[in-house]
Parts: sequence; C-alpha cells; structure tokens
Amino acid sequence: MAHSRPGDVPDPRGTQVADMQFDLVSPERSLASHAATSVSIPGADGDLTVMAGHAPTITTLRPGLLRVEADGKTAEYVVTGGFAEINAEGVTVLAERALARGDMTQEHLDEMYTEAENMYKTAKENWQNEPGPVDDAAKLLGDMVAMGSEIGLSTKQPSL
Repeated sequence: MAHSRPGDVPDPRGTQVADMQFDLVSPERSLASHAATSVSIPGADGDLTVMAGHAPTITTLRPGLLRVEADGKTAEYVVTGGFAEINAEGVTVLAERALARGDMTQEHLDEMYTEAENMYKTAKENWQNEPGPVDDAAKLLGDMVAMGSEIGLSTKQPSL
C-alpha cells in the first residue's frame, strides 16, 4: 500500500500523487511559485513532463506552452526560451519571456515573431557559410508559428 505524504493529492485512480515545488521566473517578474503535481515543459530537444522524484536535469526551452497541474487544475504559460532546472523536489523555469496564456494577445505574438524574424535575418547576413546559426534561427521561427497555432493565434508564415 502506498503511503501518502503531507501535500500529496489523491489521484482519480485511488493512488497518491506527490507534490513538488514549481517556480516560473522571467526577467520582468516571478509568475508562479507553488506546489504542483506535474509540469509539462516545451524542451528544445522535445517535450517532457516532470513529477516529484524526477532525476536531476537541466534543459533548454523552445517557444511553446508550459503546462502546470496543481490541485486538479491546469495553468498554462507561454514561454519563448530559457531553461528549466529539474530535481527530485521540483522545477525552476527561468524563461526569457513568459506570459500566462490568458494574457497572451495577437500583439504579443506578433512582437515575438518579429524579434525571431529579425534574428533569422541577422543570422543569414552574419553566418553565410555556416548553416548552424541560420538553422537555429529558422527553427525558432518555425517554433513561433507552431506556438501561435497551438494557442489559437496566427503568425505570418516565414519565407525562408
């Protein structure tokens, strides 16, 4: 029989799901700091879901939706980059830019997309014979388009 810890929440299947600490910080402010049962992270090398007891990991973020499950509810945040530090006790996300999904507007997305587009143009001009930085900037543009689609906003399609 599984023993529960203080702060554990019942799972619908009758087991206990342990809480962990979740913190989301951007350069402007701290957006969240509370207990969570799971955090889904848009990692640069693929999405991952973190729960209490996770092995220590550091991953970079790609533009996308960060989902946090806590108290039977889901909170979503739009992030555009940064990194997540994960350990058995919790997750700290240091995002380049982060907004609660409900605060995200078409104007915000357009601004983010324009910044990514400018990075791509600069990479093409400065790295003509080295595809790595140009490919990275092109991927960033593609991630912005995918993120916009996922949250129901549209971006200009990139002309690479």
